[in-house]
Amino acid sequence: MPKTKTKKKESDDPELIREWPLPVTVTLGSAIRVKGILQEIRARLPSAVRKSLDMQANALTLIMPETSKTAFRATSTAISTALTDIANLPIIPREIEDILTITASERKRWLDDGRLPSAGTRTVRLQGRARKITFHVFDPRVVEDLLDRAAVDEWREEDAAAKAENRRRAAYQAKLTRSLKKQEKAGRTEQNADEPPPGLSGWEEFRNDGLLR
Repeated sequence: MPKTKTKKKESDDPELIREWPLPVTVTLGSAIRVKGILQEIRARLPSAVRKSLDMQANALTLIMPETSKTAFRATSTAISTALTDIANLPIIPREIEDILTITASERKRWLDDGRLPSAGTRTVRLQGRARKITFHVFDPRVVEDLLDRAAVDEWREEDAAAKAENRRRAAYQAKLTRSLKKQEKAGRTEQNADEPPPGLSGWEEFRNDGLLR
């Protein structure tokens, strides 16, 4: 349960502190996920108090001066409310890469071929820029299931087998192409052997008389 306590710094200025531990069902073992949750909760708070909320290990921590008791209580309530359904907060790309220990290229490949199902898209504006970016997000429960059944290991084995098969097919196709080229070249050589040498007249009659056999 969240705890509220008063702490004194070296300057003897007392502070109000409250912590919200985040269970593994929410963080899925990812510090990047914790940071993402922190950013999400901060975005729901008034700008004046956002920096008062920070992260420590797998918990969110609110620290405010003792003189801000009213703001502290209001902010604490807002954070608790925001955390009510935080387990269902969609997972963004950098978080899923950390949770499943996958690369960006693997995420994109498995997303494109349907093995990694998208839960929709999200559009955000880059900080300090006018440009917006859109990216896929993922259902936490789906990601948790993939993690529990080690789906990534299975997918990597499938990809390795498919890659080996593609190499085998490419080698066979290259061999077939070389063989066809050899046959075509041999056919042209044989055809050229039957053609009359340039500049000789009466060659066709000479061959028809059987003198070349």
